Amino acid sequence: MNIHEYQAKEILKKQGVPTPRGHIAFTPDEAVKAAQELGGKLWVVKAQIHAGGRGLGGGVKLAKSVDEVRELAKEILGMTLVTHQTGPKGKLVQKVYIEEGADIKAELYLGVVLDRAKEMPVMMASTEGGMEIEKVAEESPEKLIKIAIDPAIGFQGFHGRELAFGLGLPKEEVGAFIRFANSLYKVYMKNDAEMIEINPLIKTNDGKFLALDAKMGFDNNALFRQNEIADMRDLSEEEATEIEAGNYGLSYVKLDGTVGCMVNGAGLAMGTMDTINYVGGTPANFLDVGGSANSETVAKGFEIILKDKNVKSIFVNIFGGIVRCDRVANGILEATKMIKVDVPIIVRLDGTNASEAAEILNNSGIDNIIAATDLADGAKKAVEAARG
Repeated sequence: MNIHEYQAKEILKKQGVPTPRGHIAFTPDEAVKAAQELGGKLWVVKAQIHAGGRGLGGGVKLAKSVDEVRELAKEILGMTLVTHQTGPKGKLVQKVYIEEGADIKAELYLGVVLDRAKEMPVMMASTEGGMEIEKVAEESPEKLIKIAIDPAIGFQGFHGRELAFGLGLPKEEVGAFIRFANSLYKVYMKNDAEMIEINPLIKTNDGKFLALDAKMGFDNNALFRQNEIADMRDLSEEEATEIEAGNYGLSYVKLDGTVGCMVNGAGLAMGTMDTINYVGGTPANFLDVGGSANSETVAKGFEIILKDKNVKSIFVNIFGGIVRCDRVANGILEATKMIKVDVPIIVRLDGTNASEAAEILNNSGIDNIIAATDLADGAKKAVEAARG
């Protein structure tokens, strides 16, 4: 689960991580009021969406007067902001964050992510603050410092010193940086975060470190013990079909392809999408119906997949382990009675009672159901069907 910048900064402040002062605003009038409460002569008007690259897309702008705050808020609120993370459709801006201007001496990058290979959090730092960190990692990997932190011992002074020395910080700034990094690690662990990114982390002329921007993502499986975090969820920022699927116990992620996928098991689902790509197609979604697929879940899966008008075929790839293949086959036939499926359905069933399932499908009399012998055969047939 992701949250907005202003919400991330509320969390950081509670843990003692320094951030500039700011207020959220939903209207130009609220933006003006926020600027007046903050005082000063310089403010930043920031679009609040779940995506990076807002500045390059025109969603972050400086205001040198209260009147300018109003005009910029009018301009940004209601705009469809397109960044490298939103895709071409962009995202509607429904709120802006009004923040006090900062005295910037230097911009750095600091983040914490989960490294699944190392099975521990990794803290990353770079002198290339304010840039896309993915681009830095690709083009200048030597400028990205990575420190793995064993949760059994937590963040220690030597971790901070290694990062600070790697950044080339002067001796008098090392202590403040270590305190900042230590607080950031505590936020990460306390809140079951999967990712925290401070980009940029700024140094001010008086030697302070401030989180000028903040991005956070959390482990959905831990939200049951993170009530405050769960309450920050903004459903308007999420794909409607993904929310609907979650309500029915289905794991669904919308993609940009033409072959709809209905699979049981996350690993098999990933393998199915990879195979579709390998044979020249593009998957339209990730959909895991779980280990107990029945006619109701299959029907709901079809309904959700077909809400994407780009879908030209559906590949049903089920391994019958807990659930028998013949039951799944009957479930598919029942599902086609419950919901109109007007695209070709390619079905590959393997495992328990697979031969019985093939007989059921072959004798169904439904023209748009095509049986596949294996994963590769099913993927090829699904891609060919999507091409018409």
